[in-house]
Amino acid sequence: MEVDIREGFKAVRAEIRCPYEDAEVRRAARLLRSLGQEISGKLGGKTYLLELLDILYVESVDRKSFVYTAEETYETALKLYEIEERFPDSSLFRSAKSQILNISHISALRPDFNGRLEVSLTNGEKLIVSRQYARQLKERIGL
Repeated sequence: MEVDIREGFKAVRAEIRCPYEDAEVRRAARLLRSLGQEISGKLGGKTYLLELLDILYVESVDRKSFVYTAEETYETALKLYEIEERFPDSSLFRSAKSQILNISHISALRPDFNGRLEVSLTNGEKLIVSRQYARQLKERIGL
């Protein structure tokens, strides 16, 4: 992939020129769209702004939402559906009823029983993608 950076413009704008759109091009577009987008999370009485690119996944447990990064777990006031609505073209993907996965952090996929998928993340953690969302995930990453 060739990258060209030109300075002297009023705003930052990225344009991807390609012979055809494939999984690599879609991944690059998702990464670019995610830059600068943040979710607020609380930890130890402090509120932090978490960049989407740093988020591994978001999980809802007992009506609370938790944001997982490689280092910490934060609580967020946002519901999973609000995160989906706020970042529709990002690398965040609904992977189960109570889970949103950042597909930028997937290192491997493995079929699981009953049509589910086991996903290995870049930090070594494993998550299950429910049967309801498995086909959509495969399509989104180009499988």
